[in-house]
Amino acid sequence: MGNANTEGRQETAAPAIELRGISKAFGPVQANKDISIRVMPGTIHGIIGENGAGKSTLMSILFGYYKADAGEIFISGQKTQIPDSQAAIAAGIGMVFQHFKLVQNFTVLENVILGAEDGALLNTSLRNARATLRQLAQEYELEVDPDAVIEDLSVGHQQRVEILKALYRQAEILILDEPTGVLTPSEADQLFRILRRLRGEGKTIILITHKLREIMDITDTVSVMRRGEMTATVKTSETNPQELAELMVGRKVLLRVDKAPAEPKDVVLEIENLRVIDDAGVERVKGINLNLRAGEVLGIAGVAGNGQSELLEVLGGYQTASGKITVNGQEIDLTGKKSDGQSRRARGIAHVPEDRQSEGLIMDYTAWENVVFGYHGDPQFQSGLFMNNAAIKEDAAGKMERFDVRPPNPRLMAKNFSGGNQQKIVVAREIERDPDILLVGQPTRGVDIGAIEFIHKQIIALRDRGKAILLVSVELDEVLSLSDRIAVMFDGQIMGERLPQNTDERELGLLMAGVTGEAS
Repeated sequence: MGNANTEGRQETAAPAIELRGISKAFGPVQANKDISIRVMPGTIHGIIGENGAGKSTLMSILFGYYKADAGEIFISGQKTQIPDSQAAIAAGIGMVFQHFKLVQNFTVLENVILGAEDGALLNTSLRNARATLRQLAQEYELEVDPDAVIEDLSVGHQQRVEILKALYRQAEILILDEPTGVLTPSEADQLFRILRRLRGEGKTIILITHKLREIMDITDTVSVMRRGEMTATVKTSETNPQELAELMVGRKVLLRVDKAPAEPKDVVLEIENLRVIDDAGVERVKGINLNLRAGEVLGIAGVAGNGQSELLEVLGGYQTASGKITVNGQEIDLTGKKSDGQSRRARGIAHVPEDRQSEGLIMDYTAWENVVFGYHGDPQFQSGLFMNNAAIKEDAAGKMERFDVRPPNPRLMAKNFSGGNQQKIVVAREIERDPDILLVGQPTRGVDIGAIEFIHKQIIALRDRGKAILLVSVELDEVLSLSDRIAVMFDGQIMGERLPQNTDERELGLLMAGVTGEAS
């Protein structure tokens, strides 16, 4: 945390950013209420809070995406108007959003100069940018092929492009919104090395995250938001995760999953020699065998891209495969002819997909419409030949209240909820069906500490009712704390199974890298 020069810079310099009395409302919802904050130059300043606490809104005001209803912005001691993002960039501010703003079929170089071309001749711009990009990449360990097409890059490398875009525009202040939500552990470690290097060069970093371990590892100072207000700002060295969690949520939070030992019963899901070949002819799942019992959580650990997503897609009914899968002793179709999400739901399988925005929700539909998707044929939602919208809205309101979705407004579009509240809508829809088998991918990706605790409790409660849960997560601590058994996937294969009490992150990390520990 912090470096030797941080204290000296804070003593002598004006704040890199100072916000005074910032307020912003969206209709009846007060997203920010009289917020003041000072961020010192050459520091990494964390901002934490529950989903819907107003963190992203505040940073969007600073970056010119929203206009505050009241308040003032000072950059390096100078009062500054930021009516739009171009003004923010001109003031030396860059922002890396949780969902990247990149043109997928453009190259790295084209994305970096887009909107910042230095004259009418594009070839000259590209040539100049290439040299600048090479220099920035070397200086900040942001190596990426300038001619690579964005859609061909890993998520970690796409994030580097976003940082390079900001640095190319000469940003001195860099805002990162939930930057590790889509990164593997090794990519997150690399990102933090980059951020430390940027801080060492005098850049100012604002890090929005819900992960307390990241806050403790990398920030100098941390500000806590709750329900649109700034509740505390403390030096990171003078606090701890438990205190921060309480400041965020307003009560004591259980940072570990509290659960009794599992009592597994009969096998309800059996997978034999499952193979998945993608559209490009690449074998993604290579003959795996697994079984899942009622009353247990089976965790699948692995770095993203090693077959876990395809496994969930096959089980969820929207990916074809070969092999054999039986549910409660009955074989299910894997050819795609009778295989879809509806047939899986009829078998008692519910599915929380890994990507809530592209697979779990329709973003331009309301919350009440999203809550009923996949279950709209239920008799309780029918009124003769038509759907009973009043019953659906009432059901959605109840689910949103029980799962603490904020704001609890069923008529709000899915796209207008924060990421964590979008996740709670999906989890509420699937868990409240009381399924025999719950498939859950990345259950707490981009979700705050209070909501993580809540979602974990719901998963364990389902297990304790004798249901079977197949959990896929790239968060090793989540897999270790929720699972009763852990299977590790690497390159489409099961590298081994472990009991959580008999293993640790180091051993699982080796298995995730394909190292079994067996003598070769």
